Amino acid sequence: MTRWNEFYVHTTREVPSDAEVISHQLMVRAGMIKKLAAGIYTYLPFGWRSIAKMAAIVRREMDAAGAVELSMPAIQPAELWQESGRWQRYGRELLRMQDRHDRDFCFGPTHEEVITDLVRRDVRSYRQLPFNLYQIQTKFRDEIRPRFGLMRGREFLMKDAYSFGATEAQLDEAYEAMRRAYCAIFEACGLEYTMVEADTGTIGGSSSHEFMVVAQTGESAVVSCGCGYGANIEKAESRLPAVPVPATEPGARRTVPTPGHSSVPDVAAFLGVPATRIVKTLLYETEKEFVAALVRGDREINEVKLQNALGCDHLALASEEKVERLTGAAVGFAGPLGLPAEVRLIADESVRELRGFVCGANESDAHLVDLVWGRDLSLPPVADLLLVAGGDPCPRCGEPLQLSRGIEVGHIFKLGTKYSEAMRCHFTDEHGAELPMIMGCYGLGIGRTVAAAIEQNHDADGIIWPLPLAPFEVLLMTINATDEATRKAADELHAALVARGIEVLYDDRDERPGVKFKDADLLGIPVRVVVGGKSLAAGQVEVSRRRDRVKEAVPVTAGLEAVLARLAAEGRRLPG
Repeated sequence: MTRWNEFYVHTTREVPSDAEVISHQLMVRAGMIKKLAAGIYTYLPFGWRSIAKMAAIVRREMDAAGAVELSMPAIQPAELWQESGRWQRYGRELLRMQDRHDRDFCFGPTHEEVITDLVRRDVRSYRQLPFNLYQIQTKFRDEIRPRFGLMRGREFLMKDAYSFGATEAQLDEAYEAMRRAYCAIFEACGLEYTMVEADTGTIGGSSSHEFMVVAQTGESAVVSCGCGYGANIEKAESRLPAVPVPATEPGARRTVPTPGHSSVPDVAAFLGVPATRIVKTLLYETEKEFVAALVRGDREINEVKLQNALGCDHLALASEEKVERLTGAAVGFAGPLGLPAEVRLIADESVRELRGFVCGANESDAHLVDLVWGRDLSLPPVADLLLVAGGDPCPRCGEPLQLSRGIEVGHIFKLGTKYSEAMRCHFTDEHGAELPMIMGCYGLGIGRTVAAAIEQNHDADGIIWPLPLAPFEVLLMTINATDEATRKAADELHAALVARGIEVLYDDRDERPGVKFKDADLLGIPVRVVVGGKSLAAGQVEVSRRRDRVKEAVPVTAGLEAVLARLAAEGRRLPG
């Protein structure tokens, strides 16, 4: 029996000052989590029940997909990360530490190195392949700005799986099995989600897909098309229509004073040209060089695409001081013509066909006009560097792309041989040849998915739990808990519900009805039963669903059936 007075749940009306998103606010107010340090939370009993349910759904579907559970150490030796090449490349998000013998370790943000080391010690032959191993475990990533509660914390609970095979076909089979498993997981949670193409990031590999829970408050932008194409904004491909060629041949290149006009809209208005005929030049700094990236004036650079095209580990806009040193001008007047040889040039596809375009003159308060590729300067190497926007043509069918927001809750990768080659995780094939194993990895945020469920299911008064993730299925509430008749009726209904296998939180507090109803709305338990007051005096109890709040007074003797009917409406399958 779970009585409120015996259960550790403490709600609050106060909205945390650092809570920027609704899931963070409601999880704190509902007594699900409590902050210990920046990005580090205690899962309180009410919250842990949802976390445990999420983990159980994940385990069920992973097991059904043929994956086998294990548990790996959270603390990992630096030698493995140095062997894979990620010790420095991963950056400051990797929490590094030393033991008493001054040996370097890290708190694992992910486990590619550890699982590869494990498998290379045990597996020798193609006959032992393929297989898929997974765990549900605490990870740590030292985010520079942890925020949004469980959405972007530093310490978090994650399911990570790793497949090993002998052939690309085996990788494809494992990838498809995980795709189906992830779909089954999010459908079992009652969530609206989508799968989109994604960048592989620091994990690496040949391709990857993200699973997004659709929510207006989502931190990730995604584009999609009715033809089936979908990608996050970092990965989305561009297919812009060409800018019309000027009717007359551009005149000779010339320098035009543009005093005080450095932004594209200002320059376009001052010169009387469309922004589409301006080439914007942005100066970046990597770990080894300066880069000038060119893009059409009406568009933006996708820095993830740029970093991938450059093959660098770190990328940041150059400081104002460095821009002035390299260009001899203030920020806003950089251009591709006349930059020092130390600056590497790269251009987005959008500038390739421009004729008679405008760019910065590398001279304060001046721009160059009527430039032509091949005549005035050479076209730099070209790549897709564009940040795609809603309304852009779909790269598959050409129809306008739809822009929406989502919360990343899962990410699957085809790693290939990235880690097995670096760490010599080899097997012997049927001909006796030694080959690197072909790997995939598959991550899913446990706490993040629970938080995403709240982002997708709430109102002004609190959480509206989808039944599979609800900490309890039924909230049984008494009005005037000290009244003997009320207590007797509630106890009997509680016993009947528990006997049918229903998870009930029994609010037996001697508290004002208004306080109880406020807490009930905040906690968002799917079905509510109120015992006491005028209804009980008439021989009835009040039953309602949190999602629609439609209340019905039913005879006390019909209370059990009324609750079961509403649980069935929420998708609960009950034995007969």
